[in-house]
Amino acid sequence: MSLRATARIAAGADGSLPVLESDGPLALRRTRAVAPGWSRVTVVGAMSAPLGGDRLAIETEVRDGARLRVDSAAATLALPGRDPAPAAYDLRLRVGAEASLRWLPEQLVSAHGSHLRVRTAVELASTARLVLREEQVLGRHGEPPGTLVSRLTVRRAGRPLLDQELAYGPGAPGGWDGGAVLAGHRATGQLLVVEPAYGEEPPAARPLGEHAVLTPLAGPAALVTAVAPDALALRRILDAALAELAPE
Repeated sequence: MSLRATARIAAGADGSLPVLESDGPLALRRTRAVAPGWSRVTVVGAMSAPLGGDRLAIETEVRDGARLRVDSAAATLALPGRDPAPAAYDLRLRVGAEASLRWLPEQLVSAHGSHLRVRTAVELASTARLVLREEQVLGRHGEPPGTLVSRLTVRRAGRPLLDQELAYGPGAPGGWDGGAVLAGHRATGQLLVVEPAYGEEPPAARPLGEHAVLTPLAGPAALVTAVAPDALALRRILDAALAELAPE
């Protein structure tokens, strides 16, 4: 039987978490913050999910002046299920005035035979700050990937900042594994940093090693996109970018 579950988080400027609601396989735990003045929530998977047909969501509100880090205890593993319908995983994030959100989950692994659609929708106030990392691993060791479609939309002060969709695996548009996209790599990811100070001094566009690039966005924001042979190599690339663009 397919699951329907929505977990909810709200962070206050005083460091409180007035809303922390787990649901189904999405168990939320308040954990020790890594920096003063921040709240931290860790997502702990309570069961295998998402499977075919599951509908999972996390809704997060970072209220005016609040600072919140959200991470996860382990990778998310998309698996095939009895239901042939695609699974859906929706992330709905709102960040208020002078508030900060660092969204830093572990990797999403697309197992062979799975079909998952991920949708991340972010609404930012004009003075909000955001660090958002996405990492996808296409297939477990020695297996081909499942089908993975990932859509990321970000609006700042009501205006579009970023809207992109990526698709990999069986059924994805042709060329996803070609030289212009993954070129045989099986790990891919991105780091988005929205920082109001970039309005005056945006980072310059440049390659970050052989398989990553930094691109400034109008908004103001910077996007790092990377591919790698495995999850460990991908994390090293994105960690280096994170330390440069948004150190804690």
